[in-house]
Amino acid sequence: MLGFSIAPSMVWLVMLAIPLGLGAGAVDAALNHYVAENYKAHHMNWLHCFWGVGATMGPIIMSYYVADQHSWRSGYTTVAIIQFALVLILLVTLPMWKRVSALRVPEQPPQLEEENDTADKLQHQPAAKSGILRIKGVKPTLIAFLFYCGVESTVGLWGASYLVGAKNIAAGTAAMWVSFYYGGITVGRMITGFITMKISNRLLIRFGQLIAIVGGIVLLLPLPASLSLVGFVLVGLGLAPIYPGLLHETPARFGKAHSAKLMGYQMAVAYTGTTLLPPLFGFAAAQISVQLFPYVVLVCLLFMWLSTEKVNRQLMTPA
Repeated sequence: MLGFSIAPSMVWLVMLAIPLGLGAGAVDAALNHYVAENYKAHHMNWLHCFWGVGATMGPIIMSYYVADQHSWRSGYTTVAIIQFALVLILLVTLPMWKRVSALRVPEQPPQLEEENDTADKLQHQPAAKSGILRIKGVKPTLIAFLFYCGVESTVGLWGASYLVGAKNIAAGTAAMWVSFYYGGITVGRMITGFITMKISNRLLIRFGQLIAIVGGIVLLLPLPASLSLVGFVLVGLGLAPIYPGLLHETPARFGKAHSAKLMGYQMAVAYTGTTLLPPLFGFAAAQISVQLFPYVVLVCLLFMWLSTEKVNRQLMTPA
């Protein structure tokens, strides 16, 4: 990001995007793996809730510099300074992270005892011999991550275009409605962080998927444009517990021995969904119509739901 702030041409921006992506992917995989193994489900939900806070702050910082100082470079400089400060904080607190890793016992809810027995068996299964992708439940889990991130980013990137093009809503109002969608994700994760203290991750994931599917149906039905806001908010609230819940379940479902590698696989597939599905929808919308939006959203949500249910069936654990 510091390089972005001083890049002399577009070519440098493209080149600097590579280490930026590598760094983001490494942080994402490592941090989620650490929290999944050492903290509880509500910590994971709150971690991703504050991702939403950070994702909101970034555009605010950039818009301030662009509007008041007419300089996007200063925005990247500011965020780079924040990142350098985070690095210093992490280095100073590194001994604390190691102590927590040594002392904390991963969450083992009573509802998932049989699931943990399955994970214990998988933990002793040599990944090099059988292949990490051959572990029962891994492939449908990866498909669920693909469609989760695909639908999350598609709604965020194309939702306003759908509202403007298909519902004839003003661009400013459409952008505000999409912000409510992201607000639903952020607030939903804060709330579900408390709910996970009483309800298992798997039930929350299932309820979240059903709420998101209801939101997708609301978007699909020929209802007044004002009700599209309800659909966006429901999709956001429904998506809220799914991503952190699936990540937190990784050690419990597949064993600690495989969780670090699987976390990397999950991040890679998740970013693949974020990278490919929105432009694929954009191509389809350009060739056919932006009114495909609610159909694509609902299909992605259904594929995600079917994939997670397949994992539950393959692990043969009680809900």
